Amino acid sequence: MKYIYLLINIAVIFFPLVLSFDKKVHFFSKWKFVFPAILLTGIIFLIWDILFTRLAVWSFNPDYLIGLNLLGLPLEEILFFLTVPYACVFIYECLNAYFPKNDLQKYSFAISNLFLGLCVAILFFGYNRWYTLINFGFLFIVLAYVEYVNVDFRFMYKFYRAYLISLIPFYIVNGFLTSMPVVMYNDKQNLGFRVGTIPFEDHFYLMGLLLMNIYLYEVFKSKGDKSQA
Repeated sequence: MKYIYLLINIAVIFFPLVLSFDKKVHFFSKWKFVFPAILLTGIIFLIWDILFTRLAVWSFNPDYLIGLNLLGLPLEEILFFLTVPYACVFIYECLNAYFPKNDLQKYSFAISNLFLGLCVAILFFGYNRWYTLINFGFLFIVLAYVEYVNVDFRFMYKFYRAYLISLIPFYIVNGFLTSMPVVMYNDKQNLGFRVGTIPFEDHFYLMGLLLMNIYLYEVFKSKGDKSQA
């Protein structure tokens, strides 16, 4: 039982790692862009995680942990910020390789504005709950920056496509984590609305995590392409 969270991490990354050598995607050749993006994003989310653990926004069930802690977090939780982003960026690149057309990019700006409006609305009603406040505040800042400040490259349609597909493993993995439960949420610090056993905020936590990883990945890849030109 104590290996459950660790095994979930291994399951998340196993197939993306093995399939990274697929001839069409060649994801392993992009590791030099992927891992810096994961590292920088992971630092921010780990600080967030440490703070939330200390504020009792969430906690971890010791029955499903091996018992090794770093920075006040279970080792498995730290690994989460490697395994999940790696799997999601892998999904992003697979979709780009097998479905390269970007004809729907023209709609992505409107979709982003809808999400920005949703963030404002939820912040208005949920600003007094830590998870709601930080989660939607972070997503608003990153999304607004990508759409309104970033002018060098556009990728948001491809991002939304990858996000939708990533929701499939998200429901499986997060379903396990919240139903057992491995991760326990303090509903006083979120909206109290759940999809099954998954807090509503988690869907947008995934969006913010994935968006920052993919944005930085695209930045590093763009700089790499320019240096080779």
